[in-house]
Amino acid sequence: MATNIERAIAFLREQFDQSEYLAARPEGKKYRLEHTMRVANIGKEIAQGENLDEEALVLGCLLHDLSYTETWDGEDGWLNHGRLAAKMARPFLETLDLSPEQVDEICYGIAIHVDDQADFPGERSPLALSIGDADNIDRFDVYRIHEQLSQASFLALPYGEQLNRTSGYLAKLEKYKELAFATKTATKLWRDRIDFQIQFFTKLKAQLEASVGLL
Repeated sequence: MATNIERAIAFLREQFDQSEYLAARPEGKKYRLEHTMRVANIGKEIAQGENLDEEALVLGCLLHDLSYTETWDGEDGWLNHGRLAAKMARPFLETLDLSPEQVDEICYGIAIHVDDQADFPGERSPLALSIGDADNIDRFDVYRIHEQLSQASFLALPYGEQLNRTSGYLAKLEKYKELAFATKTATKLWRDRIDFQIQFFTKLKAQLEASVGLL
């Protein structure tokens, strides 16, 4: 018999494969599925480090972006995608070997992972908060450096704009560095990733400065 997590992965892939929205956006579908698996692995690491319910946290991470199978646009759609994902995930979660309390906690964590707001009552437990923490940690990992530079067409930018953008990235990262997450494990994972990005962009800035003449 398949485990809850195996069933969730199969359900997620099925929903992604059936989505007309994602079918029209194959690159988006690929990214969203890969992002989801990375978030689930981060959630697993947080659960193991904090002695949380590993299965429940991984399930929440796997389903946190389920609403990307639907069509929604603009800032309001993005802000609501956690609440929509929770509504979509609940009927499936209720078919698993979980208690009603576990289902509620997972759904609450999914609902609040975007803007810290839910449309139903729940507890801001470490597990619920860790779904959003895992999502945010992945958003500042190595892959995002590549994505950020690619989307900005960084190599094609004039030298001055490259330097300005690099300085801007560093200023933003310094502000983010001291954010505290729901658990010590998540906070450490976050700071490790921010430190790596700071090192990367610091070296990139130095290389840019050395590209126009002798220092």
